[in-house]
Amino acid sequence: MQLFAAIDFETSSSERNSACAIGYVIFNQSKIIKKQSYLIKPPKPEVHYTDIHGLTWEMLKKEKTFDKVWRSIKDELLAVDYFFAHNAPFDRSVLHSSCYYYNLDIPQQEFKDTVKIARNFWDFENNKLNTVCKNLRIPLNHHDALSDAKGCAMIAIEAFKKGYVI
Repeated sequence: MQLFAAIDFETSSSERNSACAIGYVIFNQSKIIKKQSYLIKPPKPEVHYTDIHGLTWEMLKKEKTFDKVWRSIKDELLAVDYFFAHNAPFDRSVLHSSCYYYNLDIPQQEFKDTVKIARNFWDFENNKLNTVCKNLRIPLNHHDALSDAKGCAMIAIEAFKKGYVI
């Protein structure tokens, strides 16, 4: 049985290595198996996107840095067959840039993009995560990393039900 991980990052700045939160959901073609999230202390003491994700430096400054978080979750994430993300190029670049910054091996899993999947299976007014989730009746607290990852996983599961094949 194939296993997947839907991954979502929030960042503290425009720098791709500035992950300040990760949410991930392990799932198969029909159900969610595990949900997990972590706040991450970014490399620099600045948070530019508080208005989007609600995270502040005060909330993050005592958290583990990405390398420490990654070491605690990598075995679980590297055991999946594919990563899914909504707007996968962004989340892939955050993961890869953060790994590069901390001199960690970059995961080899291919990313599947639920933006493209939604575009192929449904005809919504747009393919933003909140729009797709609303139309598919998937609960979402947008820009909360775990909620966004769960939404992404549920979009993939709905696509599998409609015949999506990797």
